[in-house]
Amino acid sequence: MQNRRSFLMAVGGLALVPTFGRADAGHLTAQAAMDGMARGELILIDIRRPEEWQQTGVAKGAWPLDMTARGFGPKLLAVLERNPNRKIAIICRTGNRSNYLRGVLAKNGIKGVLDVAEGMAGGPRGKGWIPSGLPVVSGAEAVEALPQDLIAQ
Repeated sequence: MQNRRSFLMAVGGLALVPTFGRADAGHLTAQAAMDGMARGELILIDIRRPEEWQQTGVAKGAWPLDMTARGFGPKLLAVLERNPNRKIAIICRTGNRSNYLRGVLAKNGIKGVLDVAEGMAGGPRGKGWIPSGLPVVSGAEAVEALPQDLIAQ
């Protein structure tokens, strides 16, 4: 557990590392992520930066956790530990950061985190949350709705 904690505390700087390679299994479409949240089976974590949340909004129901923030690792670990009966998926702008983070997590023994590969804006792996017309809320609204105990209701 200590190695996982140390790893996750350092993961905040991952956004600065370039993404290489192709994605493998473990991806969701934006629509599948929305459906999973609606059924209460999935927690979607938006790993973009706060200025990105403000520019485009956040997927309705997603939890905004800035992957570049100092406390990102412990918060992500808390989400995983405190919600054992829910799948966890991550989303970024175009799927690059989320795909990279998912791979790094898997290589460090944290398996089962899913990637919304098309991201919020779309990219080479799909149309994207926003272009698909899926619901968004303001960044401020998403931050306010984030459960402080990181436990889904």
